Amino acid sequence: MHYAAIHDGEEREVEIIEVSPGRYTIRMNGRELEVDVHAVSETTLSFILNNHAYNIEFESNPGGGENLLIRGHVLHVEVLDLRKMRLRKVEAAHGGPDGPVRITSPMPGKVVSVLVAEGEEVEEGQGLVVIEAMKMENELRAPRAGVVQELTAQEGQAVDGGATLCVIV
Repeated sequence: MHYAAIHDGEEREVEIIEVSPGRYTIRMNGRELEVDVHAVSETTLSFILNNHAYNIEFESNPGGGENLLIRGHVLHVEVLDLRKMRLRKVEAAHGGPDGPVRITSPMPGKVVSVLVAEGEEVEEGQGLVVIEAMKMENELRAPRAGVVQELTAQEGQAVDGGATLCVIV
C-alpha cells in the first residue's frame, strides 16, 4: 500500500508491503527496509530493524496525525493515503479553507514559551507556542499564514491534550 508520511512539514512517499504476518518491506526515499513488527500493547509496537529492537509508543494527536515516542524523542507524524494527500494539495493550491484554525496541545504538558502575541501576523510554519511533554519540547507551528485572533496559552501553564492554545484567522 502507498502512503504519504508528513513529519516536520516534509512529505515522504512510503510503500508498505506485507511479506508475511508481522514482517514487512518498507520503501521510502529510494531505500528499502525489512522490518518485523509486533504489537506489545494497544499503544506500543515493537520494531526489529537491522537486528536492533525499537519500541514505539503512539497516541492520536487531536490536531491530526500521531505522536510517536521513540527512544525518548517525540515525533509528530501524519500518514495519509495518496488520495487524501492529493485532495489536500488541491485544496492548498486553491487557497484551502478560510475559516479559523485552532492550534491545540498535542498532549498534556506545560507551556514553556509563547512565541507570538494576539493580533500578530504569522507566516506558514512560524513557531507559535512551545510545549514540554514527556521531557521533550515541541514547537507548535502555524499551518498557514494568518493573524493570531485568540491566544490562550500562557508561559508556565499546564495544559491538557487537545486544549486550544491559539486561533489563527
